[in-house]
Formats: sequence, structure tokens, C-alpha cells
Amino acid sequence: MKTAIVGGGAAGFFLGINLKEMRPDMEVSILESGSRVLRKVLASGGGRCNCTNTFRDVKDLRNVYPRGHQLMKRLMRTFGPREAYEWFELHGIPLRLQQDGRVFPASNDAATIVSRFLKLARELGIQVVNGSPVSSLSQLSSYDFVAVTTGGSPRAEGLRWLQEVGHEVVAPVPSLFTLSIDDEALCALTGTAVEQVSVLIPGTKFHAEGALLITHWGLSGPVILRLSSYAARHLNEQDYRSHLCINWANATEADAHRELVLLTGSHAKKQVTNVQPCALPSRLWQYLAQKALGERAALRWCDLGRKDMNRLTNIVTADVLQVTGRSAFKEEFVTCGGIALSSIDQNTLCSKAVSRLYFAGEVLDIDGITGGYNFQAAWTTAHTAARSIATCQ
Repeated sequence: MKTAIVGGGAAGFFLGINLKEMRPDMEVSILESGSRVLRKVLASGGGRCNCTNTFRDVKDLRNVYPRGHQLMKRLMRTFGPREAYEWFELHGIPLRLQQDGRVFPASNDAATIVSRFLKLARELGIQVVNGSPVSSLSQLSSYDFVAVTTGGSPRAEGLRWLQEVGHEVVAPVPSLFTLSIDDEALCALTGTAVEQVSVLIPGTKFHAEGALLITHWGLSGPVILRLSSYAARHLNEQDYRSHLCINWANATEADAHRELVLLTGSHAKKQVTNVQPCALPSRLWQYLAQKALGERAALRWCDLGRKDMNRLTNIVTADVLQVTGRSAFKEEFVTCGGIALSSIDQNTLCSKAVSRLYFAGEVLDIDGITGGYNFQAAWTTAHTAARSIATCQ
């Protein structure tokens, strides 16, 4: 029996290794269209590879999987983060757990995972064929089983060969990206970080909380990446032009106003821009005060009037910026969209349209926020597909 795995990424190798271990008599070939395999693994996590997450603080999977959370809930009952952690440790890849729940290889180097995957593939007799693009199922007629693990497609055209044989395709659009902001004064603060802010897109339900980083092009950091994942399709429809409301203090309007009033008493004779509220970075506070008060930002706290205090409260808790575009997050690329989950069997990940054709990884309409959740989706779906193939008669 022979299986072709189309796509030499994380899901493809994980599926192949698991399949060979479950069914040693199976001939497995990984067909990669490019010249190198596992490139995305090497680039992920800044070269460290955030390979999973403990999910310790995740009370609802929809908070970390904007698309595909119901399927992930079902499949993770059999192979979830605990099983993934154990799998890596048992296969010679020691892991390190961070306090925030993210999991990395103990070496802190993504190359550890890549080299181990390649070594396991060689030891198990998996054939890896580079420069083998697939654009039709007719190319794979000599195989008994086919698993598609091609990852996220930047354009729907890349999935047309699967659409033509009866699969519904959800139009792919980018997810996990940073935001370009049309504000020179803000971008001049590049490198400034705020530990906890809340952001939202006015007039929508999309919001997120977390750390924020100001860059020379706009905004980045976990909170922006999370928001971009939640609002991926909405922002695409808006051509990545939207207003963004930031609560820099991550506090209620009443609490922020109260702290500002206290400063008028404790630092009455000091200039407004010299004493920042809500533990805001000094450069950021100077920018916000100038934006809210203009020339009056040079006044002392005791000289501010009621309208001045209201303007400062508003800028701290509801600052509105103009998003003018998106920027890629380092070298990582994640899409929402892909093969519609309605086109596959929810238990086996086998196609409903073509027998003995399976899917795993980001080619499916499953995507997560940053933090190891996308890799966990790859491991979970790949293990499910491998088990399904191994037990199929």
C-alpha cells in the first residue's frame, strides 16, 4: 500500500512519521513543490518554533481558533496538547514550557525539530521528493491513499485542483499580521512597548487584549496579531483600511479619570508631559498628551480645566487611529480559509467527494491566534489523518 503526502511542511512530516509508526508496511512519499522542506518551521517563533501551547488558560477554543474551533475540540479529545508534548519528548525533542503557556524546544532552536523530523523520516524509510508540484489528482493515481498538507494558500487558485473534484473552498485571506498606521508622530515612538492594552475595531465585535509594540510602520505585538486573526476576513473586505480604538491604560474611563485627577493633587506644580498616568511609557504619554491638548500639554497639572481632563481621559481610554494597511509578521504566513470543513468527514478528515483522500494542517479552514495554536492544529489534524489511513482497509 502506498500513500502520497502532498506538502512537505510540519503537518506533512508529522502525518508521515505517525503513519509509518502505525503501519510500518505502508510506503510513504512526501511530495514537496519547492526545493526545501519545513521552511516555515525554521522561520516560526523567531527561529525558535513555538510548537504548541498548554491551553491552560483557554476556557473556550473559539478564543484561540477563530475558525475551526468545533472540529479542534472534537479531535483534541484524542490528540491534544498533552499528547503532542509527550510525542515530541518520546521522539527525542525535549521541550521547554514558558510561564505564559507557550512551548518551545529546549534547545530554543527550530532547527532541532527540523533535523529530528528529517532523521525520523530517513529512519522510517519515508521518501522525500523535492520539486514535485501537484496540480491534479491524476498525478497521484498510482497511490492508494493521498493526504493533502499543502498549508495555507495565498490565493484561491492554488486550491482550484481540489475544488474541481468537488470540494468547497473558503476563499483564503491573510491572518496574523501587523497594522500600518498613518501617524508619523506615533511611528516615531518605534520600540515603545505597553504591557497591557485593549484594542477594538469600532462598529464591530472584534476586540483583543494583550501587549502592544509600536514599530516604524505602525503597531505590532500579541494584541495586534490576535486582533488580526479575529478580524482577518473583515479587514480584508475593508482593504485593510479601518479605524482602530486603543485603550492604552486597559482601564475603565472612570478609573483612568480618577488617576488623572489624583495627579492634579500629587504633582500639581509639574508639567503634564513630565508625569505619566497608568504606568504608561513616558514617550507614549508625551505623544498622547500633545495629541489631546496641543499647546496646553505644556501646562502644569494644577492649571488643567475640566475639558482638558476629559480630553486626556478620552485619549488614554479611547484613542482612535487610522489603519492604512497590513504588514507581514516576520516570515510567518497564516491564512484563514481553505478546504471547507463541510467537505470532509469530521472524524477521519477524509474527503466526502473523493475516497481515500485526506486533509491535514492549514489547508483546512482552521487557523489560530499566535502562541503555538496553529502548530497544535497541524499536529492534531495530521495525527487524526494518519490514524484514519492506517486503519483503513
